Amino acid sequence: MDVKTNNNILCTVALAGLYEVFDPEIGLNVVDLGLIYQIDFMEEEKQIEAIMTLTTQFCPMGESIMSDVTQSLTNAFKDYQAKVTLTFDPPWSQDFISPEGQEFLNH
Repeated sequence: MDVKTNNNILCTVALAGLYEVFDPEIGLNVVDLGLIYQIDFMEEEKQIEAIMTLTTQFCPMGESIMSDVTQSLTNAFKDYQAKVTLTFDPPWSQDFISPEGQEFLNH
């Protein structure tokens, strides 16, 4: 699943850090899992707004994963404030997993 953004260059930097954020139950990073839907940058306000999902609404690691995503964005953009919003629209499905993620999971 492609991540929507208003700045492809900054999004590439953000995603590089997010490849280090893992869903601990699955062992795959949030990018290859397809959990990151959108990352927008408000450069004048120095804000990052990310929209993501979880594999299920009742994911026991949801808060931890969201916190790790926020921390990763903050680490990548030290002058920015990161806001991560959780959505379940559209609901996550295995179709969102990248080819690399599919290979990792042996699908």
